[in-house]
Amino acid sequence: MSAALAGTGGLVRLALRRDRILLPLWVLLIAVLPMTYASTFAGLYPSQAERAGYVAGTAGNPSIVALLGPIYGDSVGALAVQRSGMLLLIVALISLLTVIRHTRTEEEAGRRELLGATALGRHAGLTAALLLTYAADLLLGLLAAAGLVTVDLPVAGALAFGAALTVAGWVFASIGGLAAQLTTGAGSARGIGLAVLGLAFVLRLAGDAAEAGGGSGWLSWLSPLGWVERVRAFADERWWVLLPGLALTALAAAVAYPISARRDLGAGILPPRSGPAVAAPWLASPLALAWRLHRGLLLGWAVGATALGAILGSVADAAGRAVGDNPQLAEIMARLGGTAALSDAYLAGVMTIVGLAIAGYGVQAALRTRVEETAGRAEPVLAGAVGRTRWLAGHLLLAVAGPVVALAVGGVATGLTYGLATGDVSGQVPRLLGAALVQVPAVWVLTGLAVLLFGALPRAAGASWAALAGCFLLGQLGAVLELGQWALDLSPFTHIPRLPGGEVTVLPLLMLTVVAGVFAGAGVVAFRRRDVPVT
Repeated sequence: MSAALAGTGGLVRLALRRDRILLPLWVLLIAVLPMTYASTFAGLYPSQAERAGYVAGTAGNPSIVALLGPIYGDSVGALAVQRSGMLLLIVALISLLTVIRHTRTEEEAGRRELLGATALGRHAGLTAALLLTYAADLLLGLLAAAGLVTVDLPVAGALAFGAALTVAGWVFASIGGLAAQLTTGAGSARGIGLAVLGLAFVLRLAGDAAEAGGGSGWLSWLSPLGWVERVRAFADERWWVLLPGLALTALAAAVAYPISARRDLGAGILPPRSGPAVAAPWLASPLALAWRLHRGLLLGWAVGATALGAILGSVADAAGRAVGDNPQLAEIMARLGGTAALSDAYLAGVMTIVGLAIAGYGVQAALRTRVEETAGRAEPVLAGAVGRTRWLAGHLLLAVAGPVVALAVGGVATGLTYGLATGDVSGQVPRLLGAALVQVPAVWVLTGLAVLLFGALPRAAGASWAALAGCFLLGQLGAVLELGQWALDLSPFTHIPRLPGGEVTVLPLLMLTVVAGVFAGAGVVAFRRRDVPVT
C-alpha cells in the first residue's frame, strides 16, 4: 500500500503551489460570512422579542426555508446559521470541483502521465486531491467556528456549525473523487458531480419547504445537505447527524480507490460512446461541432432551471402572505427585490437567484473553449481551413444563446407553478417569463468576461468563476450589510430591473449588453493574436 501512495506528499505540495491564491481566498471569504451574519442580526434584532418576531415570520414560510433551510431557535446564532444555509451548498460545490480539477483534469491534460513516469504511486493523485480538499474544508470549519465565538456566541454551537460546513465539503469531495474515476473527461466528471449536487439541493429544498408548510420533511433526509443542516447548531445540537455524512464520505472514497487501481490511465469505467463511422453532413462546420459539445450541458442546465423555478414558484404565494405578518421581515424582503406586492418582492429575489445560477452555465460554456485548447483538440481544428474567429464564434454563440433558453424555461416553470397556486396561469406565465429574461444582459456580462479572460489571459480564465461568486456574495450581503452603492454596482445584477413588480428601464439593459459585447469582442481579438495552445 505504501508503494501505491508514493509521491503523495509531493503532489500535495504541488497542488498547494497551484492553488496558493484561490484556496486561501475562498476559505477565508466563506469563513468570515457566518460571523458577519451574526453581527448583522445582533444589530438588527437586539432583543429576544424582536428575534422571536423574525422567527415567527420565517420558520413557517416555505419559500424562505426552501432557500436557506430551517431555523431552530431565536438566538443570534440560530438566525446566523439559517442565513448561512447557502454556504453549505457553496462549500460542497467548491470541494467537488477542486478534487476533479486535481485528478481527472490533470489526466486529461496529460500531466498525470508525465508525473506517473516518476516514482509516483497509483493512488497518489487521488489521495493528494482528497487530502488537500479535506484539509481546506476542516480549516474552513475551524475558522468559521472561531469567527462565531469572537462575536460572543456559544462554543458548542459554533463548533457544530463549523463541523456541518466541513462534513458538507468532505461528502462532495469524495463524490468528486468517485466521479473522476467514472469518466474519461473532466467535463463529464463535473457533469456527474454537479448532477448529484443538484439532486441533493433539490431534495433538501423540497423537503424543507414541505416541512415548513406543515407536511413531512422526509425528502431532506435523502440529501447530504439536509443531513448537515439538521445538526441544529445553537439549538440543542445533534452531533449524531454528522455520522451519515462521514459514512458517505468514507464510502464514496472507498469505492473510488479500487476503480482507480483497476482502470487504465486516461480511461474510465463509463466508456465514451462510439459515434457513427461517417459523420452527418450537418456536422461539417465549427458551429455544428460546438453544438455537439454543448448540447448535453445546455440540457442539464435547462432541466435544473426548470426544477428550481418550479419549486420556488410553487411557494411564492405563501411567501407573500407569511412575510406580510412580520413588518420587519417585510421591509427586508422589499429591499431585496421588487417594489409592489410582497410576493412580487420574493419572486424578484428568486429570479435574481435563477439568473445567477444560469450565469454559471454561461461561464462554463464560454470556458469550454479553454478545455478544448488545453486538451489539444482545438489545435488540429485550427490547423485546417477553420479560422480562429469562426471556431470561437461557434462556442460563443452557444454561450450567449444557451442562457436565454435556460432562463426562458425557468421563467415559464416559475410562472406555471405560481399561476396554479394563485389561479392566474395566463397572467403569471408572461410576467415571470419577462422577469427571467431580463436577467440575460447581466448573465452576458459574466459570459463576456470569461471570453475576455480566455482570449487575453488564458491561464487566468478560471477567475471568471470568482467574478460569479463575487456577484453572488454582493447579492447576499449587500442589502443586509448596507454596503455602499459603489460596491453593489460592481455586480451587473444590481443594474437590472426588479421584476415582477418593478419598473422596466431599457438603458441599464442596453449598457450591460454593450459591456458584454465589448468584453467578448476584446476576447476574440486577443485570441486571434496569441499562441495556441497556451498551457
